[in-house]
Amino acid sequence: MKKLSIAVVLSMICYVGNAQTLEKMQWFNEPEKWRIEKNTLIMNVTPQSDYWRISHYGFTVDDAPFYYTTYGGEFEAKVKLTGAYKARFDQMGLMIRTDHENYIKTGVEFVDGKFNISTVVTHHVSDWSVITLDTVPAFIWIKVVRRIDALEIFYSFDDKKYILSRNAPLQDNHPVMVGLMAASPDGNGFEAKFEHFKVTHLPDERRLNWLKQNK
Repeated sequence: MKKLSIAVVLSMICYVGNAQTLEKMQWFNEPEKWRIEKNTLIMNVTPQSDYWRISHYGFTVDDAPFYYTTYGGEFEAKVKLTGAYKARFDQMGLMIRTDHENYIKTGVEFVDGKFNISTVVTHHVSDWSVITLDTVPAFIWIKVVRRIDALEIFYSFDDKKYILSRNAPLQDNHPVMVGLMAASPDGNGFEAKFEHFKVTHLPDERRLNWLKQNK
């Protein structure tokens, strides 16, 4: 029995040691300079880079830094954002991506001297929505919740009270890349810091409903 208990403890230690960390994630469009310190990602954002498809501007770009992991089910993801924004359209946040024609990016975007909660939803073509902030916070928390065929998007100034900013469609039952994105489409880059990134698995809502109905 004692040997069994030791084995259980050791297996738990190994499981914790193998938990998801920033070091285990991977790059799409790796920037020239970046580092990880105490589970915080700090990157120098690639100049003249962005994610956008077709609408309004007539061009498609898919070349900004994105540091991601992959999830197949329902989840909650959140991160604390701090950026040294400089130029128009400097931005950073979370991105949820199926492929080059289907992705959602959301976070903070600096536009004409204003800080905005910004979301771009792309399903073949991109759209853009913003909420302009009255004050300039030192940092912003962004949270997304994937449920069935939609993504709920929230922001917070303290990681306690979250405000819903958008509900957007997202293909269900399909693996997606989830991670940290920053872009500087009109500028020469800036330093972006991502802290406390966490993805939490959520039980599938339809399966839970089925279980309740079939006890």
